[in-house]
Amino acid sequence: MLHFLVASASTASVGETVSLTGAEAKHAAVVRRLRVGESISVGDGAGVWLEGKVTDVSAARVDVEIISRSEADAPATRLVLVQALAKGDRDELAVQAACELGVDDIVPWQASRSISRWDGPKAVKGRQRWATIVREAAKQAHRAWVPEVTEPLTAAQLVSFAAGKRMLVLDPTATARLSTVRADDRDIVLVVGPEGGITPEELEKFEAAGAERVRLGETVLRTSTAGPAAIAVLSSALGRW
Repeated sequence: MLHFLVASASTASVGETVSLTGAEAKHAAVVRRLRVGESISVGDGAGVWLEGKVTDVSAARVDVEIISRSEADAPATRLVLVQALAKGDRDELAVQAACELGVDDIVPWQASRSISRWDGPKAVKGRQRWATIVREAAKQAHRAWVPEVTEPLTAAQLVSFAAGKRMLVLDPTATARLSTVRADDRDIVLVVGPEGGITPEELEKFEAAGAERVRLGETVLRTSTAGPAAIAVLSSALGRW
């Protein structure tokens, strides 16, 4: 069953019709070639989950009659990925996979060793690009909640952001393994550095704020795979898997 996102799903009831419009309608009608009578699911990205049958199809609009409605609770413990900006599409690959694997929020991090720089209009464009990637990944994974992509933060801003949360910093030189972490009632902020790694100054700043340094194993992963791998480990620790 294909899944689509539309804001009007939040107030739709069983028996009513929800319409996909714009790019979502074009994707449904032209790319996925939906036909009248097919079953699909529709969500608002904030917990509402609808299932229904397609009643009308055009490139401009796809109408769906709602057959059932449910609402998924927001996670009690949020899992936040702080992903350092990276060259090429490595950070985007990390964001996409992390969303599919269950991350709840994503924070772009302008790390000291980040080769990619988001300055001025580029920061707005970059955030929009990540948000689009997250939205499509959430649809692919059939997620009731679509993660938010925040504004890019500096290391100092991350310290303030993580106040009251459990901050875990991936560091291949750490002695503690991520697999030994036991979840508590705090939201988890997972920090992943860029290709060149996290600087000693940044590590000191994070540790002074109460962060825990952890490693995944004996090998060193790319920034594009470290975050998603850690999300998988933490999803198990949180009882999601």
